[in-house]
Amino acid sequence: MAHGSDSNDTSYTRSPSPGSSTRGSQDDMRKVMRREKNRIAAQKSRLRQTQKADSLHLESENLEKENAALRKEVKRLKEEAKYLTTVLSNHESVCTGLSSPSSDLLYGAHHGYHQHIAVPHYPL
Repeated sequence: MAHGSDSNDTSYTRSPSPGSSTRGSQDDMRKVMRREKNRIAAQKSRLRQTQKADSLHLESENLEKENAALRKEVKRLKEEAKYLTTVLSNHESVCTGLSSPSSDLLYGAHHGYHQHIAVPHYPL
């Protein structure tokens, strides 16, 4: 601590003037009030910092859960696309109209006969 900054330091003497003890006590009171105000401000700052950290932690957890759900959905959709590609490939060999576009393709080349394809329903 710098010399003369401690209020209990007896080596530092104030110039004697009328009301100097009152001025000194006012200065001490201001210093105490300023320290108290600073202590409260620091306490509030630490509390806000803790709340922000807690909020970020919760947001991080929620984003991780959402990410996991989205990855699961992507996996399910890839499996469905693979299955549907296989079904289409199998159906192309049955459906002769796909090789030559004609009115039969638009209006049904099977004349009442159509292989029914069972497509599983994937839960969303």
